[in-house]
Amino acid sequence: MMKERYTVLVLGGGPDREREVSLKSAAGVAAALREAGHETIERDILPKDLSALDETCDVIFPVLHGAWGEGGPLQKKLEADGRPFVGWGSAAATRAMNKAETKEVARQLGIDTPPAWVVRPGERPEFELPVVVKPIDDGSSMGVTICEDETTVSIALEQLLTERGEALIEQYIEGRELTVGVLDDVTLPVIEIVPKAEFYDYEAKYDRDDTDYRFDIDIDPELMINIQTHALALHMKLRGRHLSRVDFILDDKKHAWLLEINTLPGFTSHSLLPQAALQSGLTMNALCDRLVNLALRDANRR
Repeated sequence: MMKERYTVLVLGGGPDREREVSLKSAAGVAAALREAGHETIERDILPKDLSALDETCDVIFPVLHGAWGEGGPLQKKLEADGRPFVGWGSAAATRAMNKAETKEVARQLGIDTPPAWVVRPGERPEFELPVVVKPIDDGSSMGVTICEDETTVSIALEQLLTERGEALIEQYIEGRELTVGVLDDVTLPVIEIVPKAEFYDYEAKYDRDDTDYRFDIDIDPELMINIQTHALALHMKLRGRHLSRVDFILDDKKHAWLLEINTLPGFTSHSLLPQAALQSGLTMNALCDRLVNLALRDANRR
């Protein structure tokens, strides 16, 4: 029998560009777990400072966004640590963080995703404008540029190739933005994201209060089920664990295109997974408590 009250080490911060959001998410999780009755320890963690893992606890709840914090490297450290932790394993997280690899998995599953090209220095594939230039392994819309002309493409590519050595060019598809949360291998209600800004960028996700999140969506029920089915299929194929969020764009012909999967969605006041969970009857406290128990459940199965 598992006890109901645990000591949970909540990890936030990290070295990635989403550091500030990671700290906010971690604070939100820690507060929710305290209200749920758990003892919580909040710590920042960095590649060169893993002292947070010296804390004594029953389970670890990492709440970091970005390549190091959610894309595998931190998960490798947590696996070596040996204690139960919330979220994906390192191999699955590494694979899912790579947008090009995720798109290939989606194609294998018969899930449509916009055409895309991996670009490295000296390369320039042929494509039709407009396109989206984005990092291969980043989140929170960091480094994403919608390009309607060749000059903008060149500038965006130069910056990403200089910083990272590779980039992704993806065919731009105009449409409605939809997202599907997955919790313990079950899909949550679909959310339509309606930003006041032209693009649902970092500011719209975390700073602005005028983005509209809708559950009452004018979509054929069969299409809604199809989107949820695809989200869960991708989550399962990538060996997702505990939670994820899968993003789609719905074009004017009512055709849904997969954009990406998020292995560790946000837990801020603006975040989508907690909103979807609440729509299903799970408060933030209950959601975080559920995730802690999922981590302990899976650890006991090993």
